[in-house]
This record gives sequence, structure tokens and C-alpha cells, in this order.
Amino acid sequence: MSHTILIPLVGPMQSWGTRSRFDDRDTHPEPTKSGVLGLVCAALGRSRQTSNDDLNALLFGVRVDAPGTILTDFHTAQGVVRAAGAGTSTVTSHRHFVADARFLAGLQGEDLGLLRLIEACLHDPVWTLALGRRSFPPALPPYIPGGSIREGTALLAALKEEPWRPLRRRRDWDEPPTGLRIIVEDAAGEDGVLEDVPLSYSARRFGARRIRFDVAETVKEGEPWCS
Repeated sequence: MSHTILIPLVGPMQSWGTRSRFDDRDTHPEPTKSGVLGLVCAALGRSRQTSNDDLNALLFGVRVDAPGTILTDFHTAQGVVRAAGAGTSTVTSHRHFVADARFLAGLQGEDLGLLRLIEACLHDPVWTLALGRRSFPPALPPYIPGGSIREGTALLAALKEEPWRPLRRRRDWDEPPTGLRIIVEDAAGEDGVLEDVPLSYSARRFGARRIRFDVAETVKEGEPWCS
């Protein structure tokens, strides 16, 4: 039987890179599997050298509760030691991020014990959590009040059934959407391929997964995240 843990990802800035190299640090519009599993590994206290085969086996999906806006920072760093080890230089970079976005991520698996361990560690993480980059901490806890695990519920159904939450009770600027975009991992998916399965964080090796798109046409409105 499959179970799903839901992980809200809310913050003023998030970055979910898929091809970041050197002076251009990109972001995907939605959270990636490698980024969310990285957050889970931080909560569990796993090092970069630890095998994550058990986490990679979990199906991953995300619901876009508020898409936000992709913005870019221009960074300048002085006194950076050259790769050759002789002297320093000034390095510039473009760093892209998603501003004012809210996502609901989900992980599906049959090992209920593993999902319960993840939930417990998200409540009391071993290491500091971040939304893709260390400088982007979550604005809200990455768990749902009352419980994040949906026992006996598959990933897509859990993402469709979970109520949408406004940030605050007074939310004239934050009305419930008529439909929410969903991206789920699917071995038979025909809507694209993402190379974001973290085979090794230490060696920066990633595998591919197939995805498909869906929409939650009608979503119940839940309690606001903040009073």
C-alpha cells in the first residue's frame, strides 16, 4: 500500500537549480526532486556521502499553490582565490531565484516507517533547512499542522485533495485559485524528463525521471498558515 508525506515549501526566496554551473546559477520554476530530498537529508542529518537509495525510490510530485516570480541577482565577490592557487580575483555571477512562491511537495512510498521518520525530523531537523540554497530558509515550518502523512493515499490524489491555504486570514490579495498545477513523477509520463534524481550529492551526479502534468480543478480552502 502506498502512503504520501506532504511538505509545504513557503519562503520569500527559493532556488531549485537543475544545471547551475560556475557564474550562472539557474532555478527551475518548481522545486526539484534533488532539492527537496536535499532538504529531507538535512532534516535527517545525512551527510553528502550517505547513500540515498531509499529516498530516491520515493515518487516525487509538487503542487504549485502560488507560482511566484523568477528574479535574478547580480553578485560580485572580491578576493576569490584562483583555481591555480596563485593570487586572487574578482568573480561575478548571476543567481536566479523564485520570489514569493508557495509549493506543496509530496513523496510517495510503501515504507510508512521511513515517512514517519522524515516527518519527525522535519519537526526537529538535525541541520538547518533551506529552500534550495543555504541563504533561503523556509518562512514557515515544512510540515502540515495535524500531520503530514496521508496513509493509504497515492501521491497525485494526496496533492489534489489537500486543502489550499492562504498565508493569512485577511487575504484580499491572496484569493483561492480556480486550478492548481501539479507535476508528478511517472515512469510512463510523456510530458518531459528532468535530470534531478540525486545519485550522489558529493560527486554531483544526477539521474533522470519522467514526469506528467495534471491540474487540481477544485481545491478546498483550508485554514491560513498564519493568523
